[in-house]
Amino acid sequence: METTISAAGEMPAGTARDRWLALRRGFMGRCPHCGEGKLFRAYLKVNDACPACGEALHHQRADDAPPYFTILITAHVVGALILLVEDRFEGLSLWVHAMIWPALVIGLSAALLPRIKGALVGWQWALGMHGFGGPTD
Repeated sequence: METTISAAGEMPAGTARDRWLALRRGFMGRCPHCGEGKLFRAYLKVNDACPACGEALHHQRADDAPPYFTILITAHVVGALILLVEDRFEGLSLWVHAMIWPALVIGLSAALLPRIKGALVGWQWALGMHGFGGPTD
């Protein structure tokens, strides 16, 4: 049987990792392998290894994808809300809009960014990308 080496040890080739479970664990800020340890040591800094199971996490390369998906989701949600509010509450003052929408964009972006990054790290782990036990780069 062919094996590939992962940071946590040997993984038989063809062994499938549950992609949706890893994605969900990453979204919740947990280790995609065990679901117990924290994925982040700071707001967006991924731990080098899981504090609970020791799975190496330093391989991750989320790069520009988390901000891209955060902007995509935030723009669609806030854009739809702007249209809905403008349709329902005609004549709303500009200063009300100037107070609501920037605060909502900043808050939603700050809340989504680490969750999306965690989900992408979990997805990379599940697919064995970038040294997470899959084929070498």
